[in-house]
Amino acid sequence: MGSMEGEGGRLFFQAETFDTQKLDRRRPSSRVVVEPAQELPVHTECDVLVVGGGPAGTAAAVAAARLGADVVLLERYNHLGGLSTGGLVIWIDRMTDWNGTHVIRGFAEELLSRLTRDMIAGPSPAEWGSKDPERVAHWALRTAAFNGTVTHSPTLDPEWLKAESLAMVLEAGVHPIFHAWGARPLLEGNRVTGCAFESKEGRRAVLAKVTIDATGDGDLYARAGSGFDTEVDTRDIHGCMNTAWLFGGVDMQAFLRFRGETPEQFSQFMARGREAMRFFEKPVVSWRDDVAVFMGPRLAGYSALKVEDLSEVEIRSHQLMVEHLAFYRAHAPGFSNAFLMLSAPQLGVRHGRRLVGQGKLTREAWDGRIAADEIGVSPSLSPKFANVSVPYGAIVPREVEGLLAPGRHLSCDATSHSFMREIPQCWLTGHAAGVAAAIAADRGLRLAEVPVAEMRVKLAAQGAFLSEAREMAES
Repeated sequence: MGSMEGEGGRLFFQAETFDTQKLDRRRPSSRVVVEPAQELPVHTECDVLVVGGGPAGTAAAVAAARLGADVVLLERYNHLGGLSTGGLVIWIDRMTDWNGTHVIRGFAEELLSRLTRDMIAGPSPAEWGSKDPERVAHWALRTAAFNGTVTHSPTLDPEWLKAESLAMVLEAGVHPIFHAWGARPLLEGNRVTGCAFESKEGRRAVLAKVTIDATGDGDLYARAGSGFDTEVDTRDIHGCMNTAWLFGGVDMQAFLRFRGETPEQFSQFMARGREAMRFFEKPVVSWRDDVAVFMGPRLAGYSALKVEDLSEVEIRSHQLMVEHLAFYRAHAPGFSNAFLMLSAPQLGVRHGRRLVGQGKLTREAWDGRIAADEIGVSPSLSPKFANVSVPYGAIVPREVEGLLAPGRHLSCDATSHSFMREIPQCWLTGHAAGVAAAIAADRGLRLAEVPVAEMRVKLAAQGAFLSEAREMAES
């Protein structure tokens, strides 16, 4: 994946995306049914309700509970971690800046520190920021060196990340409810007072002083009446979807030697694959040498907000997984004994909605300015940009009260979304949302009125990195 700056400065990543002829669809019906009003049983009441147990939701739940809040976490699957586990996005993008400084810390650092060396792979801290050509070449083949710099971008075992995420949630005193799909926000005027959810017990409700929408696509804030943006450039990988998969029984070291030492043959191999099936993807390393990760092919032209589109992406991705296995077993060094290990239980969605918030993270803020309401620091897309200061206003809806929206559906422009959607940034904004929610629930404050200075003190106490700390270290 290479960087690219396109029209209007929006496109930054050049990677293969695939436009598709959509499958034949069933004709939609014009009929409607009327659902009778019903009284919902209140399943429980709490201080902070987190809907969605992905990276942002898990971080938010733990952070809020550690500040004394009574926290309930609703999750539609049987595990935590979202795309970092169920989506098999087991390559965690950069958590260091281009100087090697570890900037995404706090919850993220603590969670990854629980993984032992047989559960996680990547450069050691001594190598972060290295520009040594030999180390860069080595780690570039292993998804941990970009723009001539070694970064903290590990790959990890998704099952252990599930296990440690759950352990942190339980240790903090959070009450998780699995197999519960957050269906609709409960409202008093424009204030969210909890969420109705669907489960095997039917439709029930949770009442909360503060609700955190960590669904990833802004499902709750959209249904609560918040403004949002959905536009995305169809040429941009961030508008694509796919189901990732794992192949076992491989020899990734043999494949990496083939890719790195015989680039012409590798190029011919990739061309042959595209000719054979058009939608063709190369593997990346995992936490162990006998498991390969396929993060694509990335399918363009589908909406993460339409159920028929989601279904079609799943169909195509699973068909492509089987086709890739046959091709790689026949033609790729290290893959002759490969087998289907796992297709991701969760669809790889990169973009659904982006909040219209009290604030907004935009391209103009990549110049090193520090947001007055900073809640964390993100690495920039390339060394030509400074670190990016993330504002609290980007997770606070403009039109809706009682709800925060950390994660990939936060308030930002389409270009900033290209990195703010990543797992480390979701840990960052989720961590901040949990701290803000706990303060607001404890004092009965509107979320827009939570003192940011106090938030930063509590975030720093929980290990988060902030620009103030950087300035003090450099002075």
